[in-house]
Amino acid sequence: MSIDPATLPRLFHGGIPGLKPGDLIEPGGHRTVDGCAICEARARGESYVVPGLGVIDPPTQRPDRVYVTADRDYGRFYASLAFRGDLYVVEPVGDVEESTEDPFLTWCAPAARVRSVYTRCVTLTPGQRRSLQRRWHAADIAALGARHKTAHAEEAALAEDGLR
Repeated sequence: MSIDPATLPRLFHGGIPGLKPGDLIEPGGHRTVDGCAICEARARGESYVVPGLGVIDPPTQRPDRVYVTADRDYGRFYASLAFRGDLYVVEPVGDVEESTEDPFLTWCAPAARVRSVYTRCVTLTPGQRRSLQRRWHAADIAALGARHKTAHAEEAALAEDGLR
């Protein structure tokens, strides 16, 4: 279902460095840095696992889309994965859909236009990465609990209707 971009909050995209306001971000950009284990795993269509932290940057379900988020720190995380990556304030271009892949408010579109550069050359300290991983894990647990409640309610409704 397409979403009206005017109803969305300020959106961020973290990625390749050097873009300017007005530049278009399209899917399939170069996201592999030589010697980067995360990038190499992504290029193979695999997830990279960091002991104690878990999966880092799993392969996207929609390689034909650009992802944007309302969560600045989540955008910073992705900017930090690109070599000297930047964080941008963006506006989606084309049909916007809510992403179901991410634990934070995230949408995808065929492209995004850079409105402004928020931060150049984003790097995260190990503590900032751990903090984001904790938030990420808590959001995943909350989403899993919500799905479990929904499934349980549906099962109860079927039982009440005599269908189970």
